Amino acid sequence: MPLHIQPSIFHTYPDFRCGVIVAKGIENTKEKIDLPWDAMQQELVKHFDSYEAPSRHPHILAWRQAYKTFGTDPQKYRCSVEALVRRTLKGEPPMHINALVDIYNYISLKYVVPIGGEDLDAVQGAIVLDQAKGDEPFIRLGGEENEPPDPGEVVYKDELGVLCRRWNWREADRTKLTESTRNAILEIETLGGYDATRLQAALDECTKLIQEHCGGEVHVQVLDKEQATAVC
Repeated sequence: MPLHIQPSIFHTYPDFRCGVIVAKGIENTKEKIDLPWDAMQQELVKHFDSYEAPSRHPHILAWRQAYKTFGTDPQKYRCSVEALVRRTLKGEPPMHINALVDIYNYISLKYVVPIGGEDLDAVQGAIVLDQAKGDEPFIRLGGEENEPPDPGEVVYKDELGVLCRRWNWREADRTKLTESTRNAILEIETLGGYDATRLQAALDECTKLIQEHCGGEVHVQVLDKEQATAVC
């Protein structure tokens, strides 16, 4: 199945890049894995010390500006990495979920990038990043009620509904990564002139950690306005 980014996304956000990691045949243990959280948190605090607030960091500010373009208040709905950063700076590290989620939360914080992930076996048809029609079904992670997106909202979706609302705000319960996940896709997203070599470093480190802790076969591709489709 493909992951495809619609041309309208690049028309509005021409510098958007999406690093795609496809991991197949993995063992996604629920046991806590050994990651250097303390060192990363110390570096994060030091890094953000020069900014008036997390929202002023250029990698977060770019997402706040993007949210406004499709009618979302970024103060009320924060992109995933801003939410992670704010909690971490308060001394609240991300909750342990499973190996794959722990790895991508660690990489998200270290490189200040939003990262999402889906269980490929729960996806129906192609994954598409597009502007929502507004009638697509969505049940958030841990939720039970249908909360369809607003028309024009940037979402990931498949044939059955939305996989992630407000671009990278909240993921769907249907395709969440669990300890039973054997085949997964991760999306590492950048805007605002984020350095391409830094994105590649995030992809490389994330891939290395997945192979070390989850095994399987891992493939990486970077999507941009020149190459908008990845094969999953």
